[in-house]
Amino acid sequence: MTDMNNANSGAGSSGGAAMRRAAIAIVIFLVLAALLFLFGPDDFYPWAKAIHVIAVISWMAGMLYLPRLLVYHADAEKGSVQSETFKVMERRLLRGIINPAMIITWAFGLWLAWKGFGFQGGWLHAKIAAVLGLSAAHGYLAGAVRKFAEDRNEKPARHWRIVNEIPTLLMIVIVVLVIVKPF
Repeated sequence: MTDMNNANSGAGSSGGAAMRRAAIAIVIFLVLAALLFLFGPDDFYPWAKAIHVIAVISWMAGMLYLPRLLVYHADAEKGSVQSETFKVMERRLLRGIINPAMIITWAFGLWLAWKGFGFQGGWLHAKIAAVLGLSAAHGYLAGAVRKFAEDRNEKPARHWRIVNEIPTLLMIVIVVLVIVKPF
């Protein structure tokens, strides 16, 4: 067995366990949220807000880290041990953290927008538009992970350095809109 096969088989076996642990954690999180909603306190709103904020932090952590991984991956030689390691890291980050966190963010965010604001307010509409932009960036990065996994990336590291700034800028806009509510 080659060094590359050893690296891949080790990563794959621990990767499956890591993905199962991530899936179990997400299911537990969703079950607790459902229990809070159904049987919890009379005022579920602050609990929903807490869950939303936790999911947003998780989503943003991944969205800020993934493009940085792509910068380094773009500099790695295709087929190298380093490139194969980045593939595993990117896939686990996307599937185990970023995707579930985005889903939870949207689910609770929409509920909060409906329950707390009745989908009213210019700031809220602008925030939802910015979150749609963040979701589009998420989709672009997911496509990039797929291309890197298939060794089909044609973008230079400089491209990924620029893309790395998009989630940050959108996050700033979203936070200002939520806290300041300028309109």
